[in-house]
Amino acid sequence: EAQLVESGGALVQAGGSLRLSCATSGFTNGEYAIGWFRQAPGKEREGVSCLSMTDGSTYYTDSVKGRFTISTDNANKTVYLEMNNLNADDTAIYYCAAAEGPYYYCSVSDRWYDVWGKGTLVTVSS
Repeated sequence: EAQLVESGGALVQAGGSLRLSCATSGFTNGEYAIGWFRQAPGKEREGVSCLSMTDGSTYYTDSVKGRFTISTDNANKTVYLEMNNLNADDTAIYYCAAAEGPYYYCSVSDRWYDVWGKGTLVTVSS
């Protein structure tokens, strides 16, 4: 059974940085897509970034472009979300999600994904 476990969420001051991790297990092959999503209090879940494990293509939503970087450590089967220059609007529970592929692209539409982690909380103090 495919599973995802997020970690790395914390309380950080505005302007600071965090690296979130998404540990993957149980996938039948290495060709899947990973998405990072977040849900702030009282708001709908939004897609932040995604990565195709098949060809390495990535996508970032406009609000995080230039600040967030998605990457993968294939040996450790972990996907990371490096977040820099954080601000209060980045406060949310962050989730990673997976769609088994292969996919030569990725999407930040949550309907595209069928495996979800339980989330990790990021709080940015201003």
